Amino acid sequence: MPEQNEIIEKKELAPRIKELVVYAPFIARSAKPGQFVMVVPHEKGERIPLTLVDWSEGEGWIKLVFLEVGVSTIRLGKLEEGDKVFHIAGPLGNPSVTERYGTAALIGGGVANAALYPIARVLRSKGNEVVAVIGARTASMLIYERELREVCSEVHVATDDGSVGFRGFVSQLLDSLVQSDYRFDVAWIIGPAPMMKACTEVTKRHGIRAYASLNPLMVCGIGMCGTCRVTVSGRVRFACLEGPEFDAHEVDWDELISRLNTYREEERLSLDLLYKGLEVEAE
Repeated sequence: MPEQNEIIEKKELAPRIKELVVYAPFIARSAKPGQFVMVVPHEKGERIPLTLVDWSEGEGWIKLVFLEVGVSTIRLGKLEEGDKVFHIAGPLGNPSVTERYGTAALIGGGVANAALYPIARVLRSKGNEVVAVIGARTASMLIYERELREVCSEVHVATDDGSVGFRGFVSQLLDSLVQSDYRFDVAWIIGPAPMMKACTEVTKRHGIRAYASLNPLMVCGIGMCGTCRVTVSGRVRFACLEGPEFDAHEVDWDELISRLNTYREEERLSLDLLYKGLEVEAE
């Protein structure tokens, strides 16, 4: 029997994109699509918000997918099977509002393609036609295409360089589909904020109701610190407590993008220190 927070399985899905299966039975017991957990990789680590990609109530595991982009995610990515994640809190946030809509478009970019999987699964179980529209910079960075094909009626792929599927951004592919004979009753958008903004503009232009899973800066995950505040419909909302999903058409995207860039220089400096430390360890 695995221990609490023990890594049962680890995979590299693409360069710098890792998938961890972690034994966390209390979280698996109550997890719902659209929710997330706060992960602390080691005793002195920072909290990282990660979307729940899959889980098994019976076997007690949860699945997390992340991109090694900063110090904390790099440290998390260095853990191996049999290691224990220091702390995981969750499930947090509100579940996706899923019902029978008709035809649903699930739109993802980069590592966020994995976050579409549990939403697609539950939408299909409720009788919806589910069409995934996913993107990546290049073919080698494309993840979860196979998994989404298992739970979606169709999967359309875009890559920036055209190495697989449509050449261009996922927002351009979405616009192309809608301008043809595709009619979507609802859409979910998950990915980098600029990509979500562009896709939101497409859905707004074509009159498609859309939900966006927001990824602001987040520290506590329970609404106490206020770090994850976003403006929706002209009001300040806390993404961890009131989200993470909001009406995409009502999000102040420019403010969100600006706030996400607030600590870029500090993040760069911390990465430099990490790499210097790793070089010393290797000597």
